[in-house]
Amino acid sequence: MPDETPARAPGKEPTKPLALHARIQRDVENRIVSGEWPPGTRIPFEHELTAEYGCSRMTVNKALSELVKKGLIERRRKSGSYVRQPEVLSAVLEIHQLEREVRALGLAYDFRLIEREERMADEGDRKRLRLARSGRVLSLKGLHTAGRRPFCLEDRLVSLEEVPQARETDFARNPPGAWLLEQVPWSAAEHRIRATGADRDAADILDLAEGAPCLVIERRTWNASGSITQVDLTYPGDMHTLVAQFAPSARPG
Repeated sequence: MPDETPARAPGKEPTKPLALHARIQRDVENRIVSGEWPPGTRIPFEHELTAEYGCSRMTVNKALSELVKKGLIERRRKSGSYVRQPEVLSAVLEIHQLEREVRALGLAYDFRLIEREERMADEGDRKRLRLARSGRVLSLKGLHTAGRRPFCLEDRLVSLEEVPQARETDFARNPPGAWLLEQVPWSAAEHRIRATGADRDAADILDLAEGAPCLVIERRTWNASGSITQVDLTYPGDMHTLVAQFAPSARPG
């Protein structure tokens, strides 16, 4: 059986060896989110992975079952396992395609980059991105407008360890959220939604009274190798509505 202990990179602390099923899961996930295996690709059969990793079929099955739970692959009876789009993708895109939201209102859309700073991640940055260790990040702040009226304040951190190409991108021309969705593969996202009063900075940018009601959507996206970006989207309270459609649950008996 192959050695399961990863090689130690120069200058890095030693890491705990991965269990073999976790290593298989990581390897397959990396190939999916990198684009090497696009949606519709049949991944190797279980017996092929068993031979490649020198392990039991049960170990391979455990790895693939985790990928099914994450929505990265689907199993087809008598056909094998195939790459699929993450199940959360459509919901995330619907909420955060800001230009689409504005144009759906019949209003002209624009984006203005207010601040851009590259720096070594401080404690607050590491907490927002959930970084295990420090690294360089890109801090971006911009305003999305609808018909020349402030629509949404974007406060974003991008990990330059995961997205080094962001360093050379002109975000005054390319709104960062749309650019990241098009350029950087990701496998999972987390949303938090909260109500707040506008602080002085947000109030000035959004043309509100300090303390005015706002809706904040926090989102973090990541892939197999680490966090990609974290963003706080702050909307004036009267400029955004969350809508969910649902049906009554079945009643017992």
